[in-house]
Amino acid sequence: MNGRKLRVAYFLESLVAFGGVERVLSDKANYMAIYFDYEVYIITCAQKPEQPNAFLLHDSVKQVYLNVPYYEQYNYGYPKRLFVKRDIGRQIRQKLSEAVQQIDPDVLIGVSHFEAALVSTIPCRAKKVIESHEARPFTMSGLSQYRNFLSSIYMKFYRIKYLHTIERHADVVVSLTEGDAHEWRKSRRVEVIPNFSLMPIEEYSNCETKRIIAAGRLSWEKGYDRLISVWEIVSKRFPDWKLDIFGNGNLQESLENEIKSREIENLTIHPPTKSIGHEYANSSICVLTSYFEGFALVLLESLRHGVPCIAFDCKFGPRSIIEDGTCGYLVEDGNIQLFADKLSKLIEEDDERLQLSFMSVEHARSFDVYGTMTKWKTLFEELTA
Repeated sequence: MNGRKLRVAYFLESLVAFGGVERVLSDKANYMAIYFDYEVYIITCAQKPEQPNAFLLHDSVKQVYLNVPYYEQYNYGYPKRLFVKRDIGRQIRQKLSEAVQQIDPDVLIGVSHFEAALVSTIPCRAKKVIESHEARPFTMSGLSQYRNFLSSIYMKFYRIKYLHTIERHADVVVSLTEGDAHEWRKSRRVEVIPNFSLMPIEEYSNCETKRIIAAGRLSWEKGYDRLISVWEIVSKRFPDWKLDIFGNGNLQESLENEIKSREIENLTIHPPTKSIGHEYANSSICVLTSYFEGFALVLLESLRHGVPCIAFDCKFGPRSIIEDGTCGYLVEDGNIQLFADKLSKLIEEDDERLQLSFMSVEHARSFDVYGTMTKWKTLFEELTA
């Protein structure tokens, strides 16, 4: 290193969205810059300089904007989209190569759901680290939900090639859970480093408010269709309770139409908020009905505020966070009636809620930022020794 600070560069889509990936990467970048004295760069693909980040970055963290109109490809149908996609891919490769050459990082980090194959193969001296935030079996799976037959076939083969490229070329794949790490076992090296939450805790839930909270982007993998079915059952038994969802996304209109058509009461979709901690503290139960999760940061954030959680036992995130019966409940994946029963039980039993609330705060302390970031520091310095 010749006395130079260790230089780390992240590459991702943007930092505009109020999402778990954006929050965690911002927190990690800040921590590395402040406590490890690393030189940290965040390279964003589609974000424009005038677009504000959802989460604050420390002044010493440098942001580089490639400003490539990545989403333009979706304005076209097939086969034209393939040609547009190819041209945009060339732009990304060229601009990213130039940025990496200028930064000259010791470690280059990508995320598995966005251009990770490119990060794994970009020509540079840096060690390539890929963070698996979606879990390997579900990486890019959302891209095939609304496609015609031919484009779905194309995406299937593209995804296989994409994942195999990461496995062949990335120096390390970092998974959030042991289950996902097993899925990446063909990679050159796999490590497990869980997420953490640095969200300030200004108030705790007293678990007396007749309110349930859910949070996350309004996309198919979050399983809000399943949550609506659950709430249709529960709301009839407990009309004085309400369910508030915080998030936005491409399914917002269809979800709102579904709620209206079923005439479901006391269910409201709110936009994302910077004061989500206040919303957790003013809720008594957190629910998650995803089809899959990389880590489910919303569960950890809820537990830290003393809010018991109920989640489907989907792959892979909820089981790594919720200790069933201690700080919440894990429900057989897809069992709508059982989920409704568990939620009803927690609504009815005030003492149970309070006990789970107390244990939630205790359990959340096991996701220690110092321990997690020490693992990252050890990994980076081992790779660059």
